[in-house]
Amino acid sequence: MPFNFRLSGPARSAILLFLCSWLVLVGQAWGTHIVGGEMELVHGTGDTYTLQLNLYFDAANGSPSALDGELTASIFEKSTNRRMANVLLPLVSNTFVNYTNPACVKSTLSTRRLVYSRAIQLLPAIYNSPQGYYVAVERCCRNNSISNIQSPNTAAQAFYLEFPAVVRRGQPFIDSTPRIFPPLADYACINELFYYDFGGQDADGDSLVYDMVTPLNGNSFSDLPKPAAANPAPYPLITWKPGLSATNQIPGAPTLAINAQTGRLTVRPTDQGLFVFGVRCTEYRGGEKIGETRRDFQLMVRSDCATNTKPSLALLPAPTGRVAYRPGRDTLRLVPGGNRCVRVAFTDADRNSRLSLSLKAVNFSGLLPNFTTATSGAVRSPGAPDTLTATLCFPECIDTKGKVFFLDVVVGDDGCSLPKRDTVRVAFTAMRPPNSPPRLSTTAGPALPIRARIGDLLSFDVIGTDPDDDAVQLEMTGQGFNPADLGATLSQGTQGAERRGRFTWRVDCRAVVRPDSVFNFTFSAVTSPCNERQAASVTVPIIVSYRNQAPTLASTLPPAKAAEIPLVELPLGQRYTATFSGIDLDRDGLTLTATGSSIDGKEGFDLAAVGMRFEAKNGTGTASGTFTWDVSCAAANLHRSLIVTFQLVDATCKPLPQVQRVQLQVKSPDTLAVKLYNVITPNRDGQNDYFRLPDLPPNFCDARFGSLKIYTRWGQQVYESTDREFRWPGQGTGGVYYYYVTYTDGRKYRGWLEVIP
Repeated sequence: MPFNFRLSGPARSAILLFLCSWLVLVGQAWGTHIVGGEMELVHGTGDTYTLQLNLYFDAANGSPSALDGELTASIFEKSTNRRMANVLLPLVSNTFVNYTNPACVKSTLSTRRLVYSRAIQLLPAIYNSPQGYYVAVERCCRNNSISNIQSPNTAAQAFYLEFPAVVRRGQPFIDSTPRIFPPLADYACINELFYYDFGGQDADGDSLVYDMVTPLNGNSFSDLPKPAAANPAPYPLITWKPGLSATNQIPGAPTLAINAQTGRLTVRPTDQGLFVFGVRCTEYRGGEKIGETRRDFQLMVRSDCATNTKPSLALLPAPTGRVAYRPGRDTLRLVPGGNRCVRVAFTDADRNSRLSLSLKAVNFSGLLPNFTTATSGAVRSPGAPDTLTATLCFPECIDTKGKVFFLDVVVGDDGCSLPKRDTVRVAFTAMRPPNSPPRLSTTAGPALPIRARIGDLLSFDVIGTDPDDDAVQLEMTGQGFNPADLGATLSQGTQGAERRGRFTWRVDCRAVVRPDSVFNFTFSAVTSPCNERQAASVTVPIIVSYRNQAPTLASTLPPAKAAEIPLVELPLGQRYTATFSGIDLDRDGLTLTATGSSIDGKEGFDLAAVGMRFEAKNGTGTASGTFTWDVSCAAANLHRSLIVTFQLVDATCKPLPQVQRVQLQVKSPDTLAVKLYNVITPNRDGQNDYFRLPDLPPNFCDARFGSLKIYTRWGQQVYESTDREFRWPGQGTGGVYYYYVTYTDGRKYRGWLEVIP
């Protein structure tokens, strides 16, 4: 049913403004011009990883307003599709992707590389599912002009990555996904072979396998180009146009393919247009798949490419010859003393073409031939020749060991869109010139083995020569030991055609392993012709003899009985003296020392602090000493026996010390039994009228009378005195009392007393 209505001027203007704004928004959603991208997960330290999305953007046709400041990546458990986390990835880099040949730049083809990245933690307690995990980022929309898929203006993208659990079988499992896939900025030309290296690198050394896959469309759409988070898998695929598929993504003869091992893309396109394609890189460790990375990209095929003729190359084996090398039929045979150089002639039918040469080993590794003249230049431009030449020489050190090696000599031009190449595969055999081993002699002989004692200085010369005048280096090793650990050195220098070394060893205690220790020093003269080691060796045995007799120690100390330490007990004021003498038949240096300790050896004391001193005269083969003790309270106040240890040590590699001990003690005057009285009769008859204790131990150094206290039988104190000559006449009435005596050294005496009136 039709409706007729009129709008006023202001209303009509408002509606038109709304419609224009809506169209702009829709245009931005449909015109984001995402070229492609891939994801990476790189291990840092511990549980930290970097999650990164590399997004490629059409800088020539895309709107800058469509560049996102951040994108959200969603992590899921693969076995259950359970969402583990949403990670906001900020934009950290925005750069242009370079053409292989900058001269081929087209203004209609320009690509930006946008990097979104953030550090995340993958904790073993959380990310331990045996089937692993996957990450996805969804974004719409693709380029409107894509030629090989249905409805490209509404087609979206899902960037996808699988990674393993961070713990397997109870052990940490660290993996960085493949990365550094070279981005594509070049274009292809109709009916011209296009090639590009899409191979990645794996930091863990895992095996990578490549195949073509249908790109993921995902779940985003033009009205919601940037979802808040990705949906879980599975993700819808893009829809190919009729006749195209995952194995035939770009019309061509041949169609687009990728080398499963190298990741090299090849296609000879037959149709013009912009073509999207998908590549999967699967990661294996120990034959087991642990993850995969998908790259979604697009390739422009043009029909307006300038004609570029393939360059040509020829080899002329003889330096002045004109007969070209015939690949597949000829073999270069390089022999010692023969010619080892060939001329390379290269040209191009295109004017102003710049050519360059390169080499690639086919079935061998290591040393390559080298060009001795310029390997690049322009042809057919004004003043430039039609054909360039270079000289390729095979080093003498190349040795095929009877096999046929293959070498690709490649010439490439600078044509667009990609350089064209011509390759000549050269078959060759090569023999290395004969080389004699070096020679070695020493001045260590003729009498071997060399015998030495501790303290001896050994030295002799080592001389290396080479009949082929190769550079000689001298080496020294030990059989079962490191010469440097023993202090042995080998200094060396060149004198004329000789390499001379001086062996020096001051034999010290490090060489004492057993009484007669044998050290086999091996000296080698080493040359490295063609980086292969040749050596001549001589072994010089050195026997280090070591003997040591224990020194003897004599003294005037009391003789020890069995395992007992002799005791010397003296009263205050006395002086004790002991003398010591030591003899060593090996004439080693002797040292006499004296130290103080308790009887259990746990507590030491300073000799001088207790009136003791020890004077020693040490020397070679003999030593003597005098010990003196002036007995005083300083020793008595320690309240313990004092042990003095005298030790005689011989200065040799493995000393045999001699030890004597003595126990010193201050004799106390308290030798009488303590008598305690317990009855007094205070009746003033002059007999037993006072309580006294005259037979208490006398004061001795810091062991002094402290106090006396007397108590009734009910515990009431009735008397106290700090005078050891106290006299207590009793309390007015008789009865039984108790007394308590203390000394400053902690001794205690107690008893009872009966007072009889």
